[in-house]
Amino acid sequence: MNKLPAVLGGKPAFGKPVPITLPTLPSFERVSKMAEGIFSTGMITNHVFVREFEEKTAEHLCVKHAVAVSSCTSGLMLLMKALELKGEIILPSFTFNATGTALLWNNLEPVFVDIDSETFNLNPARVEEAITKKTAAILAVHVFGNPVDVKSLQEIAERKSVPLIFDSAHAFGASVKGKMVGGFGDAEVFSCSPTKLINSGEGGIISTNNGMLAEKLKVLRNYGVLPDYDCEQAGLNSRMPELNAILGIESLAILNQNLRKRLELVEMYKRGLKKIAGISFQRIEEGSKSCYKDFSIVVDKKEFGIDRNGLNLALEKENIVSKKYFFPPLHRQKIFSRYFERFDSILPETNYVSENALSLPLYSHMSRKEVEGIVSCVSAIHDNSEKVLEMLPNA
Repeated sequence: MNKLPAVLGGKPAFGKPVPITLPTLPSFERVSKMAEGIFSTGMITNHVFVREFEEKTAEHLCVKHAVAVSSCTSGLMLLMKALELKGEIILPSFTFNATGTALLWNNLEPVFVDIDSETFNLNPARVEEAITKKTAAILAVHVFGNPVDVKSLQEIAERKSVPLIFDSAHAFGASVKGKMVGGFGDAEVFSCSPTKLINSGEGGIISTNNGMLAEKLKVLRNYGVLPDYDCEQAGLNSRMPELNAILGIESLAILNQNLRKRLELVEMYKRGLKKIAGISFQRIEEGSKSCYKDFSIVVDKKEFGIDRNGLNLALEKENIVSKKYFFPPLHRQKIFSRYFERFDSILPETNYVSENALSLPLYSHMSRKEVEGIVSCVSAIHDNSEKVLEMLPNA
């Protein structure tokens, strides 16, 4: 019999909070040894280690070019600038706000398209329906590291002669039929922030097989300044510091082992949670491999007993941090409020997932005991759902 949940007077399952994620870092000794050379030369940004990081990343992703930038957000902004996009961009609303705000920085109009409620990714059929003469590009997202249906999207993009780009912030380490995410469409943009499997502290990587595009991006990340110091177009200071690149290089070296551990923990979660009524998981398409930047469940209130918000509050009492990603979706956020009336009624799957999905703690060095404890807590909350609901009137 499961123990009494903390919300009903039981003792919290964990003495201190289990965070939603933590970076799994390389050894400090290796990083500090590499950093010594930076201080001796004074070359602290966009130099030899950045180039090494780019080369090793391109090799890992099996692409011709990788361009390091200061963040995934700036990478998206610069990519849209480099492609000289004008008009409307098709994208999901179920994504992090930076996917959408990168459009606004480029004076582009978002056209929100519904997702598949099982994969959480763009529905290709809805994408094709949304394409018009004003469509400048399709911006797809590999949500939580789960590859979107790249084959269908590439066929649509080629048939309609529309650029296809990817917000791959979550997806470093994911693959489709043995091909690493990174080489699809015109370009993909990854995040290397602390919550991702590939971690450079802060930073991003733009991957592409287009040499001219890569060179243009390198100019734009450096203010838009050419070698003769004559500026042709407005760029950004979006260079990656050498210290960040060193961390990225060492993070890349331990990526495969971290990914393997992460997937083992996900399987533990699934084995335990699939026995609980009202809990379902993000579906991964056959032939695709998610890197699970986040492990997200969908909570069916009728079957589970309480809704996603109630589970979130109850887990908090157990010292378990869970997150309602992505809530609210972009079209319901203040910055996109002028698009609400146009899109809300045609995004039912987006709204459903946003209102019912909950991400549970996951990081590569997380212990099996922690996963087992979280599964036990979810089970106990379900078994005592009526009483929990009485104790959480706002759930």
